[in-house]
Amino acid sequence: MTTYETIIGLEINVQLKTKSKMFCSCDNDSNNAKPNTNVCPICMGHPGVLPVPNRQAIEWTIMTGYALNCQIPETSKFDRKNYFYPDLPKGYQISQFDQPLCNGGYLDINISGENRRIDLERIHLEEDAGKLTHLANQDYSLVDYNRVSTPLMEIVTKPDFRDPAEARFFLQELKNLIRYIDVSDANMEKGHLRCDANISLRPIGEKKLSPKTELKNMNSFKAVEKALMYEIKRQTELWEQNDSPKKQTTRLWDENTGATREMRSKEESHDYRYFPEPDLTPLRLDPGWVAKLKQALPELPAEKKQRFIKQFGLSEKETKLIIVDRLISEYFENVMTETSSWVEELKQTEKVSDEGYLKIVKLVFNWITSELFALLKQEKISISKCKITPENFAELCAMIYTNKISSSGAQQVLKIMFDKGSDPSQVVDEQNLTQVSDEKELDSIIDKIIKENPKPVQDFKSGNQNALQFLVGQAMKESKGKANPKIVMNILKKKLS
Repeated sequence: MTTYETIIGLEINVQLKTKSKMFCSCDNDSNNAKPNTNVCPICMGHPGVLPVPNRQAIEWTIMTGYALNCQIPETSKFDRKNYFYPDLPKGYQISQFDQPLCNGGYLDINISGENRRIDLERIHLEEDAGKLTHLANQDYSLVDYNRVSTPLMEIVTKPDFRDPAEARFFLQELKNLIRYIDVSDANMEKGHLRCDANISLRPIGEKKLSPKTELKNMNSFKAVEKALMYEIKRQTELWEQNDSPKKQTTRLWDENTGATREMRSKEESHDYRYFPEPDLTPLRLDPGWVAKLKQALPELPAEKKQRFIKQFGLSEKETKLIIVDRLISEYFENVMTETSSWVEELKQTEKVSDEGYLKIVKLVFNWITSELFALLKQEKISISKCKITPENFAELCAMIYTNKISSSGAQQVLKIMFDKGSDPSQVVDEQNLTQVSDEKELDSIIDKIIKENPKPVQDFKSGNQNALQFLVGQAMKESKGKANPKIVMNILKKKLS
């Protein structure tokens, strides 16, 4: 039985979040606009109008190119891509053909501990088309031209993927990178990031590429992976029946049926009759200006990951969790900067030891990724909308580290801080949550717990360690979360031994 190799390439469209559209002054945000109201004669292609390129879109495309290790040429140009479709009012799209803004490039990814380099073909800039809505059980469709001329950056990979999971992981890493440089929200569900996948099979050892199938209509990373897996199964069956694809086709992914269906024969570049856009002069990219764009790039995820591992002693898995969002990584770093100072102030020591610093890192990491993440998820907001300042979060972490407040008490404080943006020390005073560590003060509470729980006491004396945890929990409940659990446990052990 013949074994086949899967060949996959991706074409990713990224909607840039510039203030205006690509070639006119229309607002680039049509989220709250009624259909066909955010348009003008230029983006609708009326006779005699002249497009003007969006400088910001050009700059952001070049910056993305640098982030993806592309080569930036000294000259570039726009071209007309001619095709006729209801959502394209001009009958052509202004795009780029043979002289894109970015050439080559790559993105390194790590899958299950294995490093993979995915090479890019190019990145070019173009304008988006409108949006068609096909109505069920109707013989007509609706078109909204508000999205027409939105700046669209297309990232084309080489056919370097051999597995659908690789394609999904690449898209996730790319999304993270794009959000880091802040050129797009890259929300796939909202259409900010769209992906077409090209897939073909060939017998293992064969060098020649077979006719590819283009897959469209995938609006999530999971959908991309599922569509590719379905297509591998479909094409494998065709090969085994000696009926492998003979021409390039375009197929739509149907999420409801979990299958692809043929849409049309796939066009090739000559079908679009490209020619230089006559209303736009070629772009001359000044090397000095381009160099400034490269310098304006923020620290990228791969660089930040290595720095965080070295600086904070986090594992690779922990680091990935904290750098998945640029704003979260910045929040974590700002909290860490403040926390050590707070600890030194509360403990009145000159400097936190190296061992103590690592404990602080773990404490801050755990409270951000567990407690704070849970609150953000519950309220469905991003870290940018969080009312807790890094300084206040750091003070809370320092109070936990120095045993000024118990873990359960800190959870109560954090919730109030999250809701109101309050100062933690003020909340602790108002709620009377200062942790009790004085043994004499805790003695009476513990004596009461021992007296009221004879069975758990006897269980502990018989060797059941879980009984001790129960008794500690009862003491914490009695003290309304104020007792120091470590001291409570020590006193219990002494009294029960």
